[in-house]
Amino acid sequence: MATLEAVLDLLKLPHRGSATPQEEEAFRRLRAFLEAQGLRVQEIPFRGVPGYGWELLGISLLLALSPLSPLPPLLGALGFFLYFQGRRPWGFLLDRHPSRNLLCWKGEGEKAVLLLAHVDTAKTFFLYHPGRVRAFRSNFLLNALLAFLAPLLALTPWKWAVGAYFLLQAGLLLHRELFAPYVEGGNDNASGVAVAAALFLGTEPRPGFRLGLALTGCEEVGALGAKALLPHLPPDTLVLNLDNVGRGELFYVEGEGMLRYFPYHGALLEAARKTPGAKPLRYRLAYLDTLPLAQRGFPSLGLIRLEGGVPPDWHWPTDTFARLDRKALEETFTYAQRILGRVLQEA
Repeated sequence: MATLEAVLDLLKLPHRGSATPQEEEAFRRLRAFLEAQGLRVQEIPFRGVPGYGWELLGISLLLALSPLSPLPPLLGALGFFLYFQGRRPWGFLLDRHPSRNLLCWKGEGEKAVLLLAHVDTAKTFFLYHPGRVRAFRSNFLLNALLAFLAPLLALTPWKWAVGAYFLLQAGLLLHRELFAPYVEGGNDNASGVAVAAALFLGTEPRPGFRLGLALTGCEEVGALGAKALLPHLPPDTLVLNLDNVGRGELFYVEGEGMLRYFPYHGALLEAARKTPGAKPLRYRLAYLDTLPLAQRGFPSLGLIRLEGGVPPDWHWPTDTFARLDRKALEETFTYAQRILGRVLQEA
């Protein structure tokens, strides 16, 4: 499809790292492309961070202080819980780098459907190595267990082992932030941006509906773009998120949460359950842009493709445009188009 290829071409930069000049250039290209289609594009600026490693490094250092006192690991455990629930009360100290969202609408009406996809790309890390990535969830659960036990273990001889573990982790995170490259991001998430834009441009909302397109920044560092988008959405907007849809088997996401699980609800989810072509998925690997929206009650649905239980080439240098599967992109477009059609007809 011409629109899919046109949007992919716009995003072919060395990377689109969160809150970097390359992310800004990607948004500049996308805005010019959408305005050339005659659309009015709203730019929503906000402040973000180029990487999540500094926050997790700070949490790891607090946990590494277990041999000294139970208080630092208690604060570290609290920070761990808050961060992976999507809460960053310390964010105002770190969010110093400019990022943005693009938002446009067409149609008129009280009901709204929003197509959502993030533009930015992530830095790589050793846990995303193809030989290790399938154990990503297990590694996270081990970290969570040790983090929550650390305040208690600080009162036992195990405090030295816990402290050494999290000190090593802090060192690895420091190395990541200083030396790890951003990935090109063909699948994560140029694929989602291309499909969302093609859906938006190729769909005319029925009377009484508005159809929106939101392209977000800083998803990879805490879904910060989605949080900045919240004040700009009509109440009860139906949200369809597209992320990592360029290769693998198609799933519809019916809920997410790395710690606490947040089930989705609403007409898009019900439409997906009635539409053959994708399997249901409870997504627990990481957060998506839908997390802050689902937490605040927005009816949501996600589409994602997996290989062996993880997104193909997830946050690894092999995530290039050359490895995208055009058939997978087109099939994702067709499936999402059928879901939208069902929602618009049944509403």
